[in-house]
Amino acid sequence: METTYQAGAPERAEIDTLAGAVLLEFGANWCGHCRATQAPLAEAYAGHGGVRHIKVEDGPGRALGRSFRVKLWPTLIFLRDGVELARLVRPLEAAQIDAAFSRIEAAA
Repeated sequence: METTYQAGAPERAEIDTLAGAVLLEFGANWCGHCRATQAPLAEAYAGHGGVRHIKVEDGPGRALGRSFRVKLWPTLIFLRDGVELARLVRPLEAAQIDAAFSRIEAAA
């Protein structure tokens, strides 16, 4: 699991062509809501180590976040073969996150 939001975001076309299960997480390292989500996310992710995790720093004018219509942080987007299957905004419960992970793994 990634621990730091990365300023350099991939292009949307790259995300759309990713194979397999992917968690795309938007937020900011200084965001209190983002930090509050990290413990339940880590708990849920522990059972889904095969899911690729991409943690993207978001903000005004950031193309990738805008292409996914991200409005609040953190926003977790669960993808399977580049297709969004689930989205959670400011989740605080590991069970909710775990269910979204299970959805993208079950779609295989």
